[in-house]
Amino acid sequence: MAFSKLGLSKAVLDGVRAAGYVEPTPIQLRAIPLVLAGKDLIGSAQTGTGKTAAFALPILSVLDQPAPGPRSLVLEPTRELAAQVETAFRDYARFTPLKVAVAYGGVGYGLQNEALRKGVDVLVATPGRLLDHMGRGNVQLDRVKFLVLDEADRMLDMGFLPDVKRILQKCPRDRHTSLFSATIPAEIETLIQWAMRSPETVEIGARRMPAETVRHAIYPVSSHQKTELLLEILNRLNYDSVIVFCRTKYGADRVAHTLKRHDHAVAVLHSNRTQKEREQALRGFRDGRFEVLVATDIASRGLDIEDVSHVINYDVPQHPEDYVHRIGRTGRAQAKGDALTLMTAEDTDHVAAIERFISQKVARTKLEGFNYLYTALFEELKPGAPPAPRSRARGARVGRGYFYGSARRR
Repeated sequence: MAFSKLGLSKAVLDGVRAAGYVEPTPIQLRAIPLVLAGKDLIGSAQTGTGKTAAFALPILSVLDQPAPGPRSLVLEPTRELAAQVETAFRDYARFTPLKVAVAYGGVGYGLQNEALRKGVDVLVATPGRLLDHMGRGNVQLDRVKFLVLDEADRMLDMGFLPDVKRILQKCPRDRHTSLFSATIPAEIETLIQWAMRSPETVEIGARRMPAETVRHAIYPVSSHQKTELLLEILNRLNYDSVIVFCRTKYGADRVAHTLKRHDHAVAVLHSNRTQKEREQALRGFRDGRFEVLVATDIASRGLDIEDVSHVINYDVPQHPEDYVHRIGRTGRAQAKGDALTLMTAEDTDHVAAIERFISQKVARTKLEGFNYLYTALFEELKPGAPPAPRSRARGARVGRGYFYGSARRR
């Protein structure tokens, strides 16, 4: 079905065409008619399936013309997601007179105050900064017709749920509410019952399953050799672009510093970076100036980063859901990708939880020619287990990448 058959306004359809969209994705096909009909919506879909357009396009079509507002409020857990969603709304609304603004922390209030003073139809915001603006009298939510809670489980993980409830209490009860969440823990279920009216559920793909186009491998290693093994993998691997996930901000900074000392072009992304530094990191990674992005889980959900060939979990995530979201940065929209995880003895329970969660046993692999220190984890590499990559004429293969001794990828 074409977008023109979904009931979207002509101006929004012009924006869709200008954005280069040809056919709606499955979640767009199912969600857009529900939002247009005023149905509350619970949505779940894998990364890269067009979730933002699924709620943005019908909202813009219904709003149609400017009016006192904001009339649509989209809550995001991080400033990166807020900025990205605001950009998407602006793209889709380029042929409409509707005004879009964004409000998030980590930057000054001046431009945000000016935008709110002039009036906006769509406001994309993080909870903390929005409450600040509300407390300063810069914005009122009594005209909100559409409320979107994006990445609701991530907002729960980050402790934003009390702020979200305070914001919802300032919105009209007679509104349309959409909630997007990878998982529905008990606290989110309670929020749904309190904030939504007979919501319809749209689920595209199993919540727990990573994309089928992603190939997984686990590299057992002594904790003393994690960084050494990471360097060896990067030096041998022929990759297009790599995201290296670390558990902590300190760990991300340390790994990035080490990679830079070994001549890798590296960007860093975590919550202690300034907004300007974050934008520079993402822009440089997208345009190829940086070949490696070292990040905490702030980058695992929702960020629009295309063509990531490999994800490397330097630290095993402590929550299985985070594994799925991390590796969702590769293998997007049916493209192939590879997810490599460095595993120490301390990670055994977390890896087992991940494998239960995704209903899949991930092959343990040793890197040929690497001078390993012994770890009991090697006992899992028994006869009958999936073999480690073997040498080929052009090198040994891990996932889609080829190893070329110590040569860098080019």
